[in-house]
Amino acid sequence: MARPQKTWSQAVRNALISGAVASVASTISLSILGKVELGKSAAPVNGPSQWIWGRHAPYENRFSLRYTIVGYAIHHAASVFWAIWYEKLRQQLPSPESAATVLAPAVAATAAAYAVDFHFTPKRLTPGFENRLSKRSLLMVYGTFALGLAAAALADRYRAPRAKTRKIIKKIVPRTLEN
Repeated sequence: MARPQKTWSQAVRNALISGAVASVASTISLSILGKVELGKSAAPVNGPSQWIWGRHAPYENRFSLRYTIVGYAIHHAASVFWAIWYEKLRQQLPSPESAATVLAPAVAATAAAYAVDFHFTPKRLTPGFENRLSKRSLLMVYGTFALGLAAAALADRYRAPRAKTRKIIKKIVPRTLEN
């Protein structure tokens, strides 16, 4: 059974959370993979700053306000954008019965993000980190992004049964104490 439709404003509010989690998770992945492959953890995070500073930006290796903070801000904004579409897709599907049904819309939104990032945008508007990381690492970054999108919904899925259990216990315990 499909869930009640949420408004766009609700989807945006939810996306601020799921997008932030996806942004932070994928940025951590970028930093770790940058350190492993390049010896520089800030290098891949600098990539998106090419939107502002030009094509040399992805090749900046050091942490800086100019490249790293701007690169992260752009990455974060893009993450929230894709999270909005994830949230709208998620509300179209039946209530999640398993982790796979929570992950499916996250994987679909991430696949769309990948396709747009690398096949439908001008070179200057790509994420930039593809210039520095291997294809295998890109797969890990996008996989981490998908897990980040789904993290809040997965947490809610496991938190909800406990809340219901607490309500039931509150109803039962006072009755038991009265007898």
